[in-house]
Amino acid sequence: MKKLILLILPFLLFPISTPLYADDFQDGLDAFGRKDYKTAFEKLKPLAEQGDAEAQYNLGVMYDNGLEVTQDYKEAVRWYRLSAKQGLAMAQYNLGRRYENGQGVPQDYKEAVRWYKQSAKQGLAMAQNNLGVMYGQGQGVTQDYLESVKLYRLSAEQGNAKAQYNLGVMYGQGQGVIKDYVQAHKWFNIARANREELGRKSRDIIEKRMTLDQISEAQRLAQEWTEKHGKK
Repeated sequence: MKKLILLILPFLLFPISTPLYADDFQDGLDAFGRKDYKTAFEKLKPLAEQGDAEAQYNLGVMYDNGLEVTQDYKEAVRWYRLSAKQGLAMAQYNLGRRYENGQGVPQDYKEAVRWYKQSAKQGLAMAQNNLGVMYGQGQGVTQDYLESVKLYRLSAEQGNAKAQYNLGVMYGQGQGVIKDYVQAHKWFNIARANREELGRKSRDIIEKRMTLDQISEAQRLAQEWTEKHGKK
């Protein structure tokens, strides 16, 4: 069972923090919602050039995905970096992704880890999951299953389906935790409920190694977790 990383670059548009720019930024948001990327770009670029971190991030997303502009990873990285240096967690995460994949910059796992760490410290679930993968695979850091499990758990508790699946993998393989098929089944089931298809497949596989009582207990724990945290 292979651990996953989150591959999505979300179109997360942040509320503006500086009242002076509020109208233009809101216009940019509205244009984005209408998929009027030309207007969004025209509204956001001046704000980004004036140093607004949220606008810089969103401009990076547009270059990253080729929205109204020619897809340009180097330009996306430039805007992400400007935003990330101001502390925007999503920009730090996306910059880490670019370093991990070598898009717009030379592939550099250590640099990816550096930016994931900054984002993860702010509680971004996606960054926590990806950093967990880096620790689990020993990419850019010394391999550390304990740290990997810790990060997966932080992300999983926030409802990240990839992290929930990854945590199930760790329990199923006994990496960073004592091997526990009940816990593995629990997390696979939770991941499945959050539309991670690999959760269902891995749950079905691990059930073959479990007793009926163990399966029942795992289902009870998954239901208990879901009722406490809600389906996220």
